[in-house]
Amino acid sequence: MKTKNIITLGACATFLFSACQDLDVHYMGGSVDEEQMTEAVEAIPTRINSSVSGMYAILNTPNGYFGSGRADDFGYPAVSLGQDMNSGDMVNIVSGYDWFSVALEYSDRNPQYANPTMRLGLFYKVIYAANDVLLSIPEGELSSDELKAKRGQARAMRAWANLSLAPYFQFKYVGHEDEPCIPIVTGVEDARNNPRASVKEVYDHIMNDLDGAIEDLDGFKRDNKGIIDQNVAYGLRARANLYMENWDDAASDAKNAMNGYEPYSMSEIKAGTPGFYDATDHNWMWALLLPQEMIGSALASWPSQLGSFSGNAYVPYAGIYRSINKILYDKISATDVRKGWWLDADKTSPYLEGLTWLDDQTGKVYSGQEIPGASIPAVKEPMDAYANVKFGQRDGVGSPYNDGDWCMMRAEEMIFIQAEATAHSNLASGKKILEDFVKANRDASYSCTAADLNSFIDAVWFQRRIELWGEGFAMADVMRLGKPVVRVVKGKETNYPEDYQFNIAANDGWLLLRFVQRETSNNAAIVNNEGGEQPVSGDGAALTDGVTD
Repeated sequence: MKTKNIITLGACATFLFSACQDLDVHYMGGSVDEEQMTEAVEAIPTRINSSVSGMYAILNTPNGYFGSGRADDFGYPAVSLGQDMNSGDMVNIVSGYDWFSVALEYSDRNPQYANPTMRLGLFYKVIYAANDVLLSIPEGELSSDELKAKRGQARAMRAWANLSLAPYFQFKYVGHEDEPCIPIVTGVEDARNNPRASVKEVYDHIMNDLDGAIEDLDGFKRDNKGIIDQNVAYGLRARANLYMENWDDAASDAKNAMNGYEPYSMSEIKAGTPGFYDATDHNWMWALLLPQEMIGSALASWPSQLGSFSGNAYVPYAGIYRSINKILYDKISATDVRKGWWLDADKTSPYLEGLTWLDDQTGKVYSGQEIPGASIPAVKEPMDAYANVKFGQRDGVGSPYNDGDWCMMRAEEMIFIQAEATAHSNLASGKKILEDFVKANRDASYSCTAADLNSFIDAVWFQRRIELWGEGFAMADVMRLGKPVVRVVKGKETNYPEDYQFNIAANDGWLLLRFVQRETSNNAAIVNNEGGEQPVSGDGAALTDGVTD
């Protein structure tokens, strides 16, 4: 699992840029001028369709750096899982079957390992693909609405990729603006001598792309939620402004992004678990569409590696159930409908009622609360306390088909951004946004007791940690808030195995991801992150985070 056979990111450009050869920019032995290129592209906008489609396809495409058959190589959902397992909120047993143990133990800072290579490589593949589109379409005004929309999507995708890397390669934006972050790649740089840009330069690049995307996507109507539209571009800019602490802009963008979307209601949460696999859900704004004909029963899939209900998967088969930290679980109010997203200490959940799991070998049907304790040879081990029942798959409990859409953005995230950002200028207004959402949709008994801004930020973070658990946001929040990773709290019981029982200080250099070895070898200008050391059991025991204290 800790493969050391790494491929240079620069090599990706060779493949991805070849997709643009169907747009002939040379004729009669010479190059067309800008006006001629504009005419050519606008006359046949479908010529770049394959490049745009490929840009999205990367999100679910195995990196392939290590050959075929890696069960942890399934695109962006795999990256999200690795990021959440770096946090203090997701835990599972120590197991030789766990492809993501490197994230739990924090050995994923080793630049020779597969996991960090995929977490870097996927986003640069997207960047190269977006550049492929953008280098094919002229800047400035376009008469073709179709081309303008493609340019807007490419700008947004490039911004998303950079925004998905930046928080992990340098500490929070404010106070570190001049520190090195990631290389900016637009397709015109010398790939072998492209240094890390500063945090400010990277975010300026992100914001420039998102400003252009929002303008280009004005009026664009997409065919499905797998495509970025203006709402999603606003949502991405809301994230970026949140990370940059541009509070008023973050609140405004989040409000614009939510236009036309409503969160899951309380009744939907009660009736819809296990869920989170259907892009048609009304609160999903952007999704990775993963139909059965694409995924089938693949072990390299998120239902296999995150969910608890597949009949052909790593997690149930090996008993490596992705679970919530008991310390965080115990903080959730008993009246909060989300508490049922995880089994309790007795391995029960109200959301198991009405579910069945058929043992095909014996014909026995396990119903409701029997499911966690069921043992089905070569299929399912008994579940752990606090295992998640949040995530299902399209074909239901016990199905061998591991298909299900992956949520990239939903309305609830925007509500949290709006609440947190608003509070910086008006605490009472921010509290009202948060309280209105939680009371109406999650916990009718909820009351935000935060008396000052800092405690309110922690209150929002607590809500994000519950609501967005397993969706890939945990470590981005830790980094942008300048918080420590806290897995153990003195005097409180945790379900983290002893090997993973450590905390990490907010300024510990080990939190920063490393550039993979082949990249530093091929790009002479890269100076890698350093500092800190891999934590061991007992480290940082006195650290607290303001939420799980």
